[in-house]
Amino acid sequence: MKKLLPFFSYLFHPIFIPIVGTLFYILYSANYYSKEQYLLLLLQVIIITFFLPMSFFYLLRTFGKVDTVMLSDISQRKTPLLMQIVLTVILISKSVTLERFPELFYFFLGAIVSTVVAFVLLFAKIKASIHMIAISALCFFVIGLSVHYETNSIFTIASLFFLTGIIASSRLVMKAHSSKELVIGYLTGMLPQLFLLYFWL
Repeated sequence: MKKLLPFFSYLFHPIFIPIVGTLFYILYSANYYSKEQYLLLLLQVIIITFFLPMSFFYLLRTFGKVDTVMLSDISQRKTPLLMQIVLTVILISKSVTLERFPELFYFFLGAIVSTVVAFVLLFAKIKASIHMIAISALCFFVIGLSVHYETNSIFTIASLFFLTGIIASSRLVMKAHSSKELVIGYLTGMLPQLFLLYFWL
């Protein structure tokens, strides 16, 4: 089992969570927009939250600023997190706007708040788990979608919480984080999403 657990850290890397969150949004709000609008939305999210960060990562790796996608060293995290903040701000100001996709807008706004907190914590030498930030934010966003669209999603939500435990175990097995850093990461991802539910539920 210990040999299998690290696989989940890569499979559910935080860089995939914006896309997964968007797919959940599309699934829950399937009758509100056309297929073409959803496709355009998904493409924009993929380009801004996946392809651009990955391109930037390989550029940083070329110059020796980072070594792996896990960003294990505190000093390696600052630039990628700052870049992620800027890209997500661009996303919600140009593509996933409050007027067009309010639920998804608040999901990404919460993600910005969480990333800012994680960035600030680095200056206090606290390495909050970005994996836990991402999966906890996704969990509570899906809970919000379930309530908002009045859909019974008990199995989906339970599966996400189970997955959260698997990812946390994976990070511990890989010795990437302490239990404290996992808890800080979980709260950093959860609290902004919980607070922002007030504005769109």
